[in-house]
Amino acid sequence: MDAVLFDMDGLLVDTEKVWFEVESEVVTRLGGTWGPEHQEQLVGGSWERSVAYMLAMTGTDVAPSLIGEWLIDGMERRLADGVVTMPGALELLQAITDEGVPIALVTSSLRVIADSVLKSIGREHFDVIVTADDVTWTKPHPEPYLTAASLLSADPARCAVLEDSPNGVASATAAGCRVVAVPSLLDIDPAPGRIVVPSLHHVDVALLRGLIG
Repeated sequence: MDAVLFDMDGLLVDTEKVWFEVESEVVTRLGGTWGPEHQEQLVGGSWERSVAYMLAMTGTDVAPSLIGEWLIDGMERRLADGVVTMPGALELLQAITDEGVPIALVTSSLRVIADSVLKSIGREHFDVIVTADDVTWTKPHPEPYLTAASLLSADPARCAVLEDSPNGVASATAAGCRVVAVPSLLDIDPAPGRIVVPSLHHVDVALLRGLIG
């Protein structure tokens, strides 16, 4: 196993409910109403897609850049108080570190959001961080995971990816990585090269190595 690549939102940290609060706040400001069915459309997707979706559903003509500022401001305010890590996340990060295996964080969030999250979980866990600011195409495109593998001089086929969303799984699979899915808001089915577990408590280094083969 060359490396382990982690998604962030909904996988390492319990931020999906924070995103829901902020998205609801922004859409209300635009004159619309936000529900779980709307959030599900955006899980694991790009920043630009989220903004475009909000504009389309509310029919407003507010500048996309302004909506982006509202989202960032809302997230930064809430993340300033810290973030809840998902069960088993810190233990798994430490176990992989103890084995000397490189670790990357690969997120569709902007770097400013990732930096806010990392204040809580620790930047030191990660050898490489890839955010939406670092790629041309975000998940489900393979570029984020290919970029992380390249930065680590790793073979994607010998990288284990941990993801919680179908978009993230699609990105990792297209990059040629092996995947452990820990579904959060949306169901994910097992498939060749992919296993599905209920939480990170069910993942250890031996399982990740066994996935690579």
